[in-house]
Amino acid sequence: MKRFLTSTAAALILSTSAYADGHSSAFSELTFDESVNLNASELIGARVYITETEIQNDTMIEADGEKEWEDIGEINEIILKRDGSVQSVIVGVGGFAGIGEKDVAIDMSQLKFVSDGEDANDYFLVVNSNVAGVEEAPAYEYEYDNDEAGDMDKADTMEKDESMEKADNMEADVTADPKTDRPMLTAPEIERDGYAAADRDELTTEDLTGARVYGPDDEDVGEISELIVTEEGKIDRAIIDVGGFLGLGEHSVAVTLDELNIVREADGDDLRVYIDSTQEALEQQPEYEG
Repeated sequence: MKRFLTSTAAALILSTSAYADGHSSAFSELTFDESVNLNASELIGARVYITETEIQNDTMIEADGEKEWEDIGEINEIILKRDGSVQSVIVGVGGFAGIGEKDVAIDMSQLKFVSDGEDANDYFLVVNSNVAGVEEAPAYEYEYDNDEAGDMDKADTMEKDESMEKADNMEADVTADPKTDRPMLTAPEIERDGYAAADRDELTTEDLTGARVYGPDDEDVGEISELIVTEEGKIDRAIIDVGGFLGLGEHSVAVTLDELNIVREADGDDLRVYIDSTQEALEQQPEYEG
């Protein structure tokens, strides 16, 4: 849980005061007051909980009382009105295990700062709602001006070109991933008749656990034996068992989902997972020991 300064939403330090008259200076001397101010940066990344129990800013909870709530996600963005007040926070709520995450807007007036025990400066962010309400909430769509959108399109195009070049050369990304203790691989570009990119919103653990993994040339390089999920319910890594016979002598390698290209049969249920590597190369990677 993040530590918050005593405040309410309306007291965010981002808020501004109206000019007293036309001669007022645009600049002012601000003294941060912990009793009424809160840095907006402290909200970004903060976890948000829901409960069906009526709750207010002055509600006190017992130790570990938050375990009765549902952790729905974290704050990704803060939306301001032009008068400087905070209108909403944008919360990234999960789909299944982080697949298919969507952003939803929560009105700041609905976000409660609930005190955690005796420490007056320690708060949870809580909303009166339920899981069904979160699932039915409309997805928030970000809007950008034309120049910014153009810059984003150019960046996306450059990123795709770089990815295709890496796939053509079949080389690993030189950036090391601390979670896998090895250079990251680039997901291969795959075109297979009768198959299309799987909709990750619809993928389940049953789909991925036990799925065969193939190299770019359709070499069967292993099988996904396990999915590692974070406390927030997001898939952190997939464990691929490589080589061996009847479960003996297998070499387990941890990979991220970004290194995999997952395709599904258009008119069937067959699911194929591709990685830009051979079985021999995977066997040389650091072994996952769980």
